[in-house]
Amino acid sequence: MYSDDFQTLVADRARSLFERVRETKPSMFNLAWWSGKVMEWCMKNEEFKVEMFRFVDVLPYLNTSAAVARHLQEYFCRPDQCFPTALQWGINRLSPDSMAAKIAAKGVRSNIVQMAKQFITGSTAADALPNLKRIRRDGLAFTLDLLGEATLSWPEAREYQERYLELIKTLVNEQKRWRALGDGKPDLDWGHSPRVNISLKPSTFCPGMHPLNFEGVVERAKKEIMPIMLAAKEAEAFVNIDIEQYAFKDLTLEIFKRIMDEPEFADYPHCGIVIQAYLRESADDVEKLIRWARKRTSQFTIRLVKGAYWDYETVIAKREGWPVPVFEDKAETDANFEQVARQILENHKYVRLACASHNLRSIAFVLEYSRYLGLPKDEVEYQVLFGMAEPVRIALQEEKVPLRVYATVGELIPGMAYLVRRLLENTANESFLRQSYAEGVSIETLIEDPRRRIPAPAAEPPMEISRAPFFNEPHINWVDEDLRAEFSDAMKNVEARLGAEYPIYLNGEFVKTPKQSPSLNPATEDQVVGVVHQAGKRETREALEAAKKALPAWSALPAQNRAEILFRAADISRRMRAELSAMMVKEVGKTWKEADGDVTEGIDFLEYYGQEMIRLGETQSLMSPPGEMNASFYQPKGLAAVIAPWNFPFAISMGMVSAALVTGNCVLYKPASNSQVMGAMVTQVLHEAGVPAGTLAFLPGGGSNVGRMLVEHPDINLIAFTGSKDVGLDILQRAAVVQPEQHHIKKVITEMGGKNAVIVDYDADLDEAVSGILASAFGYSGQKCSACSRVIVLEENYDRFLSRLIPAADAMSIGDPSTPNVSMGPVIDQKAYGKVMRYIEKGKRTANPLLIKYGPGDGSFAPLAIFDRVKPDSPLAQDEIFGPVLSIIKVKDMDEALQVANMVPYALTGGFFSRSPMNIERARTEFKVGNLYINQGCTGAMVARQPFGGFKLSGIGSKAGGPDYLLHFMDPRCVTENTMRRGFAPNQEKNQG
Repeated sequence: MYSDDFQTLVADRARSLFERVRETKPSMFNLAWWSGKVMEWCMKNEEFKVEMFRFVDVLPYLNTSAAVARHLQEYFCRPDQCFPTALQWGINRLSPDSMAAKIAAKGVRSNIVQMAKQFITGSTAADALPNLKRIRRDGLAFTLDLLGEATLSWPEAREYQERYLELIKTLVNEQKRWRALGDGKPDLDWGHSPRVNISLKPSTFCPGMHPLNFEGVVERAKKEIMPIMLAAKEAEAFVNIDIEQYAFKDLTLEIFKRIMDEPEFADYPHCGIVIQAYLRESADDVEKLIRWARKRTSQFTIRLVKGAYWDYETVIAKREGWPVPVFEDKAETDANFEQVARQILENHKYVRLACASHNLRSIAFVLEYSRYLGLPKDEVEYQVLFGMAEPVRIALQEEKVPLRVYATVGELIPGMAYLVRRLLENTANESFLRQSYAEGVSIETLIEDPRRRIPAPAAEPPMEISRAPFFNEPHINWVDEDLRAEFSDAMKNVEARLGAEYPIYLNGEFVKTPKQSPSLNPATEDQVVGVVHQAGKRETREALEAAKKALPAWSALPAQNRAEILFRAADISRRMRAELSAMMVKEVGKTWKEADGDVTEGIDFLEYYGQEMIRLGETQSLMSPPGEMNASFYQPKGLAAVIAPWNFPFAISMGMVSAALVTGNCVLYKPASNSQVMGAMVTQVLHEAGVPAGTLAFLPGGGSNVGRMLVEHPDINLIAFTGSKDVGLDILQRAAVVQPEQHHIKKVITEMGGKNAVIVDYDADLDEAVSGILASAFGYSGQKCSACSRVIVLEENYDRFLSRLIPAADAMSIGDPSTPNVSMGPVIDQKAYGKVMRYIEKGKRTANPLLIKYGPGDGSFAPLAIFDRVKPDSPLAQDEIFGPVLSIIKVKDMDEALQVANMVPYALTGGFFSRSPMNIERARTEFKVGNLYINQGCTGAMVARQPFGGFKLSGIGSKAGGPDYLLHFMDPRCVTENTMRRGFAPNQEKNQG
């Protein structure tokens, strides 16, 4: 691609830059300054680095010196740590309320604030002016960004819009006093660039920005950004649109293009967009931008950066099971930066390059390639971060090239997130600045062509004959345009076949019966999703007889063979994934995202239980003394009745049915009346996978008819039920009665719901807490047994929490989930709607309604309701409502929070948002629930990662998706053999080996 002579020129230029900067150390690495010592400790001790960054993150939320001291002790002075005394800030043996501890804490806080101020020009535009004037006096331009991550509500978004408009106004008034840089026009820097230059992030103006609702987000963000763009154009200011997380990348590019395609900006050159070189797609994105740019009448700028979210992108992708979107080796990013810079430079007629890097090799490449192309020096702009890499800035100034400082304005809380990103960049093992200044890596190593440093691809592991280890089925990454289109097409296909008939499944055949029942769409109640044939007592008796006949052969089948059927069912479900999800949207009112999560969980159950049964199907040798052989194994219980709920019509149905089948039982499956079409699709998948005749029956019908007959029938050995507490307790009571013909005790596996609480500590991250609580409380309209229905907030954080929660909840959209722009759909039917409305009326009388947000008038759209001043022992706080009703309870301290959380008859899920290690440890042991989620919402359990189930009146303590779940479906047996024959015993070690 490049000649050896060109590479020599780049290396020589980089070496020359190094010569200029080698004697100057950036202030961040100046050990005479407090932050320099912190940086050194962070680079030498990874554990200290983690604790330090966590402490920096929580600091803005700590209102007193005692709270700061308490957190310093919890982060740096725990017994399980071995930090040197110097890293314990002198408070390891002090009471946090003591004067000495408070003084030490005050000093630490002051130093961290000073560290943050090194990167932030001021809290407001007016505060920033002295720093901005200094930047201009030093011969540099700047771009100014208002600190802030994604907003949660429209009031927050509007506030940012107003702040940007005020920022433009302030800077325009000030620019009259600034001399233009370079030798061009008197009012433009370098003859082409406005003196006022701002940067903004689209997520700041669009609460709940998500690629699922791609078109809706693009249009709404464009609408909110346009006033800023128009104000900037009127003032002849430059606007740069930043890209943040990968999930926002395509949205941001499209927003930028839509704005620039408007007539007002068709020939406006003072706009720019960011490209992140660490993204594998960046070269393709630039190619698309250039093709689009060729159709325009004016240039725009591409700010090329390496990228600041590498850790975040890597962790998210690996956690979700998605391809990692960033290059995982730093050399690949550096090489890609050069490649993309070349793309932009070679198309300078259409796009300008802003080279934003502190890496001297990268800068040298751009300098040399620009010269190779014969571009004027003022054609390419170079950018550095405010407060970082001063020697790089000085070296670039000597090159006499356009140089701009990326500067930020904002308060301490959003500033801490920015500070942590800057600290991560500086302390990363492969950070250019760290290698240059802290570790003394040789110049020759640092200026080497990055393509030579890219490691060779790892050899592919040899193919395994056995099935791969279990991994969760990845959720749809809605960034993928093709997957969004596939889901949209599936919605159209399902819509076209609404009203189809679905027979029962009996002895391996689909059978129509005289009685049918329509399944209705809860969002449009006159829309028939499907007509389902109903089973009665006669069909149930036939299913029982067929199951009894099939049981001996099915139970005798090797565990591997039964597991293979589950694996085939998983593959079929993957193929039908979009269709299954779309039908769920129609039949039970789930949003696209919730429906996809339901299907992936069902696939996980199939894969996980299949693999677990292979493990459990092996005979286990027990301790055996000489002359005796002991072994244990499992056998199926017999006939299993599976009574499934409607709220997870694929996942829970498939989970319970597959668990019963793979353990060798024959299954009689009765779905909930509201989700019988989905029950038919579950059956279809298993039929296609090859379940033998008689091993599975699909028996849709009334609970008082089919359900009661299955529960009470003497041939049923096992009942697996998920649903309401009242029905679950009734099943337990009826199943406990031993019928005259019955020679066994029925096993009942019940999961019966909860009244789940989330505690918000006084130091909680409110962005995380509000997002997690809204998803947990109103995801699927509060109709998950794990849903958050109580929020317990420590009084110190109470007002701040409500000020964020209520507007964020109000930003949620309620409507028909058939379209992707809906946050919350309907409740399941009019009966559920009536129950929710009765509790809302109670809340109006006994508590304080903070928000009651209504949806459409048609369908079963219950309002989203939030109450505070809720008494902990009131029905609103004690009863399982199973709808979008949230109670807020204020408490004094952690003791009271735990007491209130535990004072309900349920123990299913709970959540705890806190940044106090001590309180987190207390929650682990004292918050009595089956599934506790720390610093995330309390819904969304993943198979094998968060085995799901509770105790008290939430269930029997079983854990679906965990290693002990299948044991509930089998009886353990032990066989002992006396191997002595006339004084002779075989060599057991040899036999067992």
